Amino acid sequence: MVTPIVYVDLSPELESELFAGESLQRLERFGRLIRRGAPQSDDRDDRRLLADILITGWGSKPLPARPGPSDRLRLIVHSAGSIRSLVPLSLLPHGVRVSQASAGMAQSVAELALYMTIARLRDLDRVDRRMNAEHGWSAADLGLGRTLAGATVGVVGASRVGRAYVKLVVAAGADVLVHDPYLSERDGKELGARLVPLDTLLGQSAVVALHAPVRQETRRMLDARRLAMIPDGGILINTARAALVDTAALLAELRTGRLSAAVDVFDEEPLPADSEWWRLPNVLLTPHLGARTWHSRRTQGAIVVDEIRRYLAGLDLRYEVLPGTYDLMA
Repeated sequence: MVTPIVYVDLSPELESELFAGESLQRLERFGRLIRRGAPQSDDRDDRRLLADILITGWGSKPLPARPGPSDRLRLIVHSAGSIRSLVPLSLLPHGVRVSQASAGMAQSVAELALYMTIARLRDLDRVDRRMNAEHGWSAADLGLGRTLAGATVGVVGASRVGRAYVKLVVAAGADVLVHDPYLSERDGKELGARLVPLDTLLGQSAVVALHAPVRQETRRMLDARRLAMIPDGGILINTARAALVDTAALLAELRTGRLSAAVDVFDEEPLPADSEWWRLPNVLLTPHLGARTWHSRRTQGAIVVDEIRRYLAGLDLRYEVLPGTYDLMA
């Protein structure tokens, strides 16, 4: 059997976060490893296509629309989530199989969304800022907080992260509504949630948490009209994608103080110094760090290793991206 070539198209920092110990040893046993930046023995622009297996991640360059006649690439395993900006759909019919490791990120992102939910319900970020600014106790007078138990939480998108978040808030005693055209009533019941139309969800939820992919029908779906449906005092949680929301309309609502928000994703990242986001007192901000935990990284790495093992053993891939599911990704 010819020893497969595995091209690791990752920065050294990301590779060390993903693979360590036994995980790294297993990866090295799969075949001949070539890392990004290794000296080239040919004059090709893209050595990745000469490998049998390609491991990609944040910072990897997009691949061409189709392989050339001498290319041997047969498997791409993306160590992160969506592959839509990296792997063209046109590659899939040319014998190139694709898998990804978003399942390893779901719990960490869901836990951040849970933290944001509780922090906003209790106004904890504003309490913290005032205590640190005044070195006093006046933050106790900011008013009564709300509990997650008994609150109605609307979840837009039953993605892996969405489902993990639903389980967390259901366990805390929330009444959960879900909008997802691809989720069945039976699956919703198993999650402990009720499936409702989007407008119904917005009109009945104290907390609206976004976990949907960006597609033509979801881009800017929370526009001024729909944001106005959220009841006074409502909270918007966005750890998914900024493009799901009309940012100008959201900022206008936040300016009035009618709604509050917790946001991990933005149209422009990093945020510019003059961004209005910095000046809003009713917003909790984090710098797109939903999946930035050691648990996520190690789990993502373990998924990559196991998918390669399964491929080389002739087994089904657990997280294969197929033409029919390509468009459903974030």
